Amino acid sequence: MLAALALVAVPGPNHLYITARSIGEGRRAGVASALGVETGTLVHIAAAAAGLSAVVAASATAFGFLRYAGAAYLLYLAYRTFRGGDDPAETRLRPRPIGRVYLDGALVNVLNPKVVLFFLAFLPQFVDRDAGAVPLQIAVMGLVLVLIGLVADLGYAVAAGSIGGWLRTRPAFRRRQRYATGLIYLGLGAGAVFAGPAARRA
Repeated sequence: MLAALALVAVPGPNHLYITARSIGEGRRAGVASALGVETGTLVHIAAAAAGLSAVVAASATAFGFLRYAGAAYLLYLAYRTFRGGDDPAETRLRPRPIGRVYLDGALVNVLNPKVVLFFLAFLPQFVDRDAGAVPLQIAVMGLVLVLIGLVADLGYAVAAGSIGGWLRTRPAFRRRQRYATGLIYLGLGAGAVFAGPAARRA
């Protein structure tokens, strides 16, 4: 728990994504993104407990597919944000259906190869092979990490949503909002491309 608290205290890509979504589309979108991101984390925990994460990390093909799929999805989000809807002259970022926002958050995290490597490096350090089934230990510790992470994510969502509500009253911010959010997605996509060992060979 102490290690998990130390980790979530440092802002990371998920916090940046949730903050951008919350500022751009409001507090509800930020909360939905936080729930989606942690749903994606649950998928990674299940994969780590079942041993699938180790298989993906060891396979150049599987890891490469995950890396480029995650980058492609973030680039798609950036394109959708820059486009701003059906009206090219629209300067504000239109809120998306809340279910779609939730799904975006889940997919962004599920397709993030850095999360695969994180669980392989972090959770096994705390496994006690004399304390029972290893998969169960990983699942329990992963759930603790999710709960702590969710509290932090919701804090970012609420705070950024409040700031965004104030910023959206300013015309200059409204004009630049869509482009700033799109650039954040582009940056996260670039980070996904270079995730993991760059020299990984087939």
